[in-house]
Amino acid sequence: MSLTPPALDPSTVEPRTGSGYPEPYRSRVLPRDKRALGDALGLTRIGVNLTTLAPGKESSMRHWHTTEDELVYVVEGEVVLITDDGDQLLTAGMCAGFAAGATLGHQLVNRSDRPTRYLEISNRDPDDAGIYTDPDVDMDYRKGADGAAQFTHRDGRPY
Repeated sequence: MSLTPPALDPSTVEPRTGSGYPEPYRSRVLPRDKRALGDALGLTRIGVNLTTLAPGKESSMRHWHTTEDELVYVVEGEVVLITDDGDQLLTAGMCAGFAAGATLGHQLVNRSDRPTRYLEISNRDPDDAGIYTDPDVDMDYRKGADGAAQFTHRDGRPY
């Protein structure tokens, strides 16, 4: 049976398989796929992605958001939540949340031998910026006027 809006089968949403990250960070997160469920449903105030993260890959570089709340809910598999305070294992049915402006850097790493699927949910704030907390990651993130991600070195030089 096919579904009609407002219902949706996530498998019918074309996955985004790339990353806006410049190298050397892009190869740390790929391959992965993100299905933009919020976009497919016409949501404009919240973003919802169903993400599949391959074994050995990272969701992102460790970061926090200036103006966006973020929630991650593990649907299948397991992933390690790495924060500036340490590591925690999240398995299916567990979640983690990060308040806008809270300076706790976070990322997910799939240290298992199978793919992990999780939901990423956040508000969509055009003024949001990402602050990377890993001292080995020379990167800053802001949204451009067109809403696209803009990555620079910490000193402001573009990638």
